Amino acid sequence: MGIFSRKNSPDQDAEVDETSYDVDEVDEDVEPEDSGETVEVEDVAPRRARSVTIDRSNGPFDRAEIDDVEEHLDLGALALHPTPGTELRLDVDEQGQNITGVTAVQGDSAIQLQVFAAPKTSGVWDDIRDEIADNLIAAGGTAEERTSDLGIELHARMPARGNDGRTTYSPVRFLGVDGPRWFLRAVLSGRAAVEDEAADAMIAILRSSIVTRGSEARAPRELLELTIPPELLAAQAEAPVEGDQVATQDDLRPFERGPEITEVR
Repeated sequence: MGIFSRKNSPDQDAEVDETSYDVDEVDEDVEPEDSGETVEVEDVAPRRARSVTIDRSNGPFDRAEIDDVEEHLDLGALALHPTPGTELRLDVDEQGQNITGVTAVQGDSAIQLQVFAAPKTSGVWDDIRDEIADNLIAAGGTAEERTSDLGIELHARMPARGNDGRTTYSPVRFLGVDGPRWFLRAVLSGRAAVEDEAADAMIAILRSSIVTRGSEARAPRELLELTIPPELLAAQAEAPVEGDQVATQDDLRPFERGPEITEVR
């Protein structure tokens, strides 16, 4: 079992943007003209035709399509199989009690995964992709649709206000997979957002994912909460933290927003 830590590597924190990317998360106060960079019309490509059927024979998978998840890290609604050297960080909500997603980090690349409920008869990625693009463009960013083996992606530049008051842009790639009554969203950041080789390593983790939707009635787009396996909670509780301190069950309860528990596999 991997090693858990409640502290992040300073070097990695400087290189990889750990932000949990939400549809409404761009800074609406950022004005594009503050950046000193002119966004040309070519930066925002026309939106492509609606849904593209994708081949999920190599993942991501539905739980009903897989015999067992023994070699995967089972987080409840989502199980994945990280490659060696991958660091996993659990994303939590504002109250710090519910796990909303998982971020896998390799070097200076990262992929965030979140899984949602979806209607039985149709997917939600087309609409969500449009909403993300609209919000980004309205805030002064850019969004371009491109087609890959996983369907239509959104390649974007997210605006943010720098310390000097100027607008900076962070490249990200949004991917979405509509499955049987579920939707899996992935966000590539860091080097993986701009380099194919780095992206391939992150997409391999996405492909390894197994979604357990459950039979409960859920509203479309309702976030499927993740859970920490009991054996990993036990490992965290037994792990020493900073000198003679020992992590306890109470240490795990008052989460703060952002990555809190890390596993290196």
